[in-house]
Amino acid sequence: MKSKKYLDDISEIKELMSRSSRFISLSGLSGILAGLYAITGAILAYVYLTPNSEDYIVLHSYKFKYLVAILIAVATLSIITAFLLTTRKAKQNNEAIWDATTKKLLVSFLIPLITGGIYIIIKLQSQHYGLTASLMLIFYGLALVNASKYTLGNVKYLGYAEIILGLLCAALPGYGLWFWVAGFGVLHILYGSMVYFLEGKK
Repeated sequence: MKSKKYLDDISEIKELMSRSSRFISLSGLSGILAGLYAITGAILAYVYLTPNSEDYIVLHSYKFKYLVAILIAVATLSIITAFLLTTRKAKQNNEAIWDATTKKLLVSFLIPLITGGIYIIIKLQSQHYGLTASLMLIFYGLALVNASKYTLGNVKYLGYAEIILGLLCAALPGYGLWFWVAGFGVLHILYGSMVYFLEGKK
């Protein structure tokens, strides 16, 4: 009995240490909604671009501005949704939404993401448009992998999947929109559903 109690105590200590070093209140529902936002944005882009698919999308064109507006809208909705749902879940878990662990998580996530964003802008200024979707997927995947040590460990697998999709997209640049849908839409929905299911099991 004593040995069992010691094992239970050790397990509890390990859990407390894990909770103190990781932000575990990520919301599965926010991942699902982010995926739905991305798919909706891709549909809008496809409907707008398809009738004039023979035209090239160049920097400063109306088409490019339209695509940027969609990207900003999808990103904004995803960030707001993630913040609201994650904040609610953190309160339910009695977990601080802003502490040293959260800061480390954001820094680890934003460094690859901002680096990738700047690199993409540089490539666009040089009129290299073909790899934009691929670069977005790759740098987003790197950001997830880099941040995974401060949150749910399985986030890194989503990151790996995004990186693989990005590399495939680089090899098949003509299908950039579909890889973008798969990475930011389908994978988010699948991962969010898995987290949401695990939340319900607890």
